[in-house]
Amino acid sequence: MISPGLTPELTPNALTVLARRYLRRDENGHVLETPEDLFRRVARVIAAGDSVYGANEADVHSLASQFYGLMASLRFLPNSPTLMNAGLPLGQLSACFVLPVDDSMVSIFDTLKHTALIHQSGGGTGFSFSRLRPAGSVVRSSMGNSSGPVSFMSVYNAATEAIKQGGTRRGANMGILRVDHPDIREFIHCKDLPGRIVNFNISVGVTDEFMQAYQSKTPFALRHPGTGNIVETVDPVALFDEIVYSAWQTGEPGMIFVDTINRDNPTPKIGAIESTNPCGEVPLLPYEACNLGSLNLGRFVTTPVANSPAALDWEALQEAVYLSVHFLENVITQNQYPLPEIEAMVLGNRKIGLGLMGWADLLMALNLPYHSEEAFLLAEDVAAFVDYHSKKASVKLAQERGAFPNFAESRYATKNWQTERHQSHSARTVSLEDWQLLDEAIHKHGLRHATTTCVAPTGTISIIAGASGGIEPVFSLVYERNIMDGTRLPEVHPRFLSLAREQGFYSDALIEQIGEQGSIQGMAGIPEAVQRVYVTTRDIAPESHVRMQAVFQRYNDNGVSKTINFPQEASTESVAHAFSMAYQQGIKGMTVYRNNSRADQPMALGHHEPENNHLCPECSTMMRHGEGCWLCPACAYSVCSV
Repeated sequence: MISPGLTPELTPNALTVLARRYLRRDENGHVLETPEDLFRRVARVIAAGDSVYGANEADVHSLASQFYGLMASLRFLPNSPTLMNAGLPLGQLSACFVLPVDDSMVSIFDTLKHTALIHQSGGGTGFSFSRLRPAGSVVRSSMGNSSGPVSFMSVYNAATEAIKQGGTRRGANMGILRVDHPDIREFIHCKDLPGRIVNFNISVGVTDEFMQAYQSKTPFALRHPGTGNIVETVDPVALFDEIVYSAWQTGEPGMIFVDTINRDNPTPKIGAIESTNPCGEVPLLPYEACNLGSLNLGRFVTTPVANSPAALDWEALQEAVYLSVHFLENVITQNQYPLPEIEAMVLGNRKIGLGLMGWADLLMALNLPYHSEEAFLLAEDVAAFVDYHSKKASVKLAQERGAFPNFAESRYATKNWQTERHQSHSARTVSLEDWQLLDEAIHKHGLRHATTTCVAPTGTISIIAGASGGIEPVFSLVYERNIMDGTRLPEVHPRFLSLAREQGFYSDALIEQIGEQGSIQGMAGIPEAVQRVYVTTRDIAPESHVRMQAVFQRYNDNGVSKTINFPQEASTESVAHAFSMAYQQGIKGMTVYRNNSRADQPMALGHHEPENNHLCPECSTMMRHGEGCWLCPACAYSVCSV
């Protein structure tokens, strides 16, 4: 038995989610394990990866105990497929995949077959359709006309609709089209009609050339992807405004800044990055997958003593970073890959993505408003600290097991990449000298992983951990979650609830009022000091959302999942400003959402029917409608009308 004395402190909502989606069942649907059993099962399987490198049984058992403690303490959780599949026959542990779509019928439908296998195993898929010839192009083999990228996206969408990911996760896709593709306008509007291409998030692949043309107001060329010939010259301002208007109106498309991504591509000699995973935070090469896990920052707060305030426990966080990197390293070893091409790419680069959740919880515990200067400074300190120590952990594993096979072809081998990436940054936790010493260690020993950091939306694992999602502010202090079959899970933020009772302003009527409004700003009976700290998504200006994402992006190998929220009355100009700000600040991709711009809001406030909104509050994915419910294709969150 692994760490029998440690029992996870799970909320009723966490227990409900675990029972419905994660715990092992028999053929009749009866639950066969407890949450403790699940964490032990996962810990044993992942720790066994050390035996591949010569560890004896006692060492593996000891490591399994540490992994169990890491998860059972809710300080770290891996991505959902690892929790669902480790130790079971399927054994597929990755959440994120990117597949190539080349300009041939064979490639298009081979990729569709591979997509089905990945969805069936619990993964999500991303594609760039930019290589496909535009609609109306002549197909020489048949002398017919091509139907274009959007038509084939519809085929992929229909196939996804028919597949559920192991009965616990629904198929999720990201579709990307470069801004210079002749069919870009059709792509921008491909989801305008309700019910169309609902199993995709879509993003425009925006290039530096386009942004420069937009800023200088000079004509921009749309080119045939096969020949490179100019098909049409357009006004970049008008095209940018068309993207912005659609995003303002419906929340899609997002923008993926492909040249920014490839400037940060650690292995450009292996290939260019064209697409991301469904939620946009993991840019990957074709046939590449990434294994993710997240640290729960709210669990690293020291208990106030006497006059000493709560603080972040940096020592405990550092220890957890090292153990989490070891965990994710072993996930790569223990994974059962759905395709040999994916296995080869993953083992060549060994990418992992250690991220964060509970950021809003941490700020509340430290009495820092989400949009305060102190919060932005702390964000830089935390992001740099996790990035730096994850790299040190990766160097240590490289000493023991060797560098990732493509290391010699990577940017790490050719220059002081970490120092150059961070020389203009000013985190208080990691100095420029620290980055220089890290570069020296990387050059001497190599790096075990081509990437180590990524901020995912965390979705359902944040429910299990009882944490706020990713680096998002809290949606509301009082609300109802709805999962899978429409089960309603009422929630009051636990720290706010405790504070309200301690300070004597709690009442059932107050909680109901907060549930109605979703914000406590200006609410009578709540102290101003509490209102200052306990802010929600709607209380934060879009510029502060962008700024927070940009801070975490500075110290992140992959991307940062973050939704930039706007009030309903926001103008298209404010949305355009946010996209431009994101590009200027080096963000790799961005999604915006204007309140009430979609029908049927998935997050219910109080006991009322959902408002008009179509964005998943758990992972920021656009919801899809079916069977009387709005369903999130990425994390299976749902809101039902019955």
